[in-house]
Amino acid sequence: MTDDIQNELDAPPELSLGDALSLALRLHREKAYEGAEELYRRIIEAAPGLADAHHFLGVLCHERGRSAEGIASIRRAIELVPDFPGFYNNLGNIHVQCGQLAEATACYGRAIELAPGDADLHNNYGALLKAEKRFEESAASFRRAMALDPDNVRAYNNMGLLHAALGQTAEAIRYYCESISRIPGHPEAHKLLGLTYYSLGRHEEAAEVFRQWVEVAPDHPVARHLHAACSGLGVPERAADDYVEYTFDRFASSFEEQLNHKLSYQAPQLCAAALARQVGERRGLSLLDAGCGTGLCGPLVAPRCTRLAGVDLSGGMLELAANKGVYTELAKAELTEFLLGGVGMWDVIMSADTLCYFGDLRRVVTAAAGALKNDGLLVFTVERAEDVDAPDGFRINPHGRYSHARGHVEEVIRAAGLELLEAGGDILRTEGGKPVQGLVVVARKP
Repeated sequence: MTDDIQNELDAPPELSLGDALSLALRLHREKAYEGAEELYRRIIEAAPGLADAHHFLGVLCHERGRSAEGIASIRRAIELVPDFPGFYNNLGNIHVQCGQLAEATACYGRAIELAPGDADLHNNYGALLKAEKRFEESAASFRRAMALDPDNVRAYNNMGLLHAALGQTAEAIRYYCESISRIPGHPEAHKLLGLTYYSLGRHEEAAEVFRQWVEVAPDHPVARHLHAACSGLGVPERAADDYVEYTFDRFASSFEEQLNHKLSYQAPQLCAAALARQVGERRGLSLLDAGCGTGLCGPLVAPRCTRLAGVDLSGGMLELAANKGVYTELAKAELTEFLLGGVGMWDVIMSADTLCYFGDLRRVVTAAAGALKNDGLLVFTVERAEDVDAPDGFRINPHGRYSHARGHVEEVIRAAGLELLEAGGDILRTEGGKPVQGLVVVARKP
């Protein structure tokens, strides 16, 4: 916590409730979660009937990975003020992100009863209906949102996604284009349109969409990254720090629901199984979870470890990893630089689904080799590319991740002075209903 934030938290007790709540919201927006939560709780202690404080505390608890606590807090806000639609809407959003669709349906329905003219409520309800495959009702909700607010680009984007799910790509493109025409700099519409063109083999049009996005939003990290991915111009050696932070901070609260329940995510389990094959029943390991995200690997390997550290670029992800209660330490840092900061420290470095944000693996694998103890193990996954599709040993894909040829992986392992023990093919997850083929790699430092 910064000194400025601490000074504000130590402000005189005569600070009004309104000013205190405004300060808590500012801290919340700035992702100073610890300070925001402390202040929300102080406000509730002083004014237990203030519904807004319970509501915002609930949203924050969910963002910090404590969804059940967040739901209870928002329900308390509803008990205090039962006719405010925003409380039901945010509660519905949390239920959706937790995969609790029946509860979300009830929340959105009540919100719409209270505010039938709110376009965002109809849009959210339409997205829920789409998830339940109630496509005609979903389309009707999106049309209602657009009628109420013709510039509601989220509704246009969602209508495009609905048509895409039904295989109606021409209609999907029409809605994405309509969204861009209404708000030219809107990021999601450009991303959806560009990726749709690319999926149809219309690569030049995809690159042009991303070029136009860069033109109107030159500092947007996703625009820059996807333009490079589609055009092949200025392809970075690895995904930029701001791209990774932006992507995963926004994704943090729904990350595990998306990966585990919608994408059949297997990378952590595959890495843990590969480690078990090599070390058997060995305990007392010092293990670095490199690119730990929300901590999905942590519980799988913690029983083997006396020291279990995690490093990630996303503060939002680290908040959720801390809630797992298994890490002895967590650090916010770029992975290669973190590895270079400690020589001979780790028995195991494990990296599940992180090196897909690196192109050339030489530098990061060499840094990992230096950070391992003698006889230490490097365990990681990469998405697999065929040699013919990746003449440089790797390629960047239109979704923004890199895939790697087996030959490149073997080469960088040897160059780093490591012994390759395993490089088996497996399915890491599904994407767009199709399996994502990967390599599960284990190497040893002699």
